[in-house]
Amino acid sequence: MARKYGIFIFLEPMKKLLKKVHSHFYRYSVAVFFFLFYPFLYYFSRKPGRYARMNVFRRICAFCSSSLSGIFYRFKYEQPIDWKRTYIICPNHTSNLDISAMSLMVKNNFCFIGKDELLKNPVTKLFFQTIDIPVNRDSKMSSFRAFKSAAERLQQGMSMIIFPEGKIPDDYPPKLYEFKNGPFRLAIEHKVPIIPVSSLNTWQVLWDTGLELGSRPGVCDIFVHAPIETAHLTIDDADALRDQVYELINQKLESYANR
Repeated sequence: MARKYGIFIFLEPMKKLLKKVHSHFYRYSVAVFFFLFYPFLYYFSRKPGRYARMNVFRRICAFCSSSLSGIFYRFKYEQPIDWKRTYIICPNHTSNLDISAMSLMVKNNFCFIGKDELLKNPVTKLFFQTIDIPVNRDSKMSSFRAFKSAAERLQQGMSMIIFPEGKIPDDYPPKLYEFKNGPFRLAIEHKVPIIPVSSLNTWQVLWDTGLELGSRPGVCDIFVHAPIETAHLTIDDADALRDQVYELINQKLESYANR
């Protein structure tokens, strides 16, 4: 018994160290592939039609950096998605891997709405200066400008990826935070379907904050719910739509945790 306990005492620090080493390796691989493709990204960011071309390189960077780190994504669809249509995609958010997962999942032209702090990140800065939409959620004016830009992109046929929680939870293990209203009002105003997405275990593969900092190789399970049509809804239905999407994702997370 004492020997087993001694082995446990030795292995736990090693596991934590390996998770931290893997986390640094993954982040460096993201940076390496980004800077490898930077000349192409910069060139296309200055050209008409930059959205589609930059998204191609975003997908390549996401796939290469994840695969090199032994991280893969398994998508399960409640029903096939017609990617010829425009959508607002609403995933829960527990890890930075959710960004890579969404980049690989969405098959049409898309952009993210994200916090303006991402303008300070050397990898995300170019995207948020060109095709993505930064927002300061504490500023009503910034939120107004961001959703005005989002409306213009939707009218151009671009899908939007919006994390309705607004941030990655600090709790470990994470819990689903309450959703902001913006994505659901936007979907109703422009008669665009919502696609709820349940990111089931990305936090177990890469944890970004808190006591369990680190990552490991693994498969991220992503469940893509059936699109919810909004053409028949009015702005008064925004709260009900928000709650419907919240419950769909929350139930899926709970069933996955209890499986």
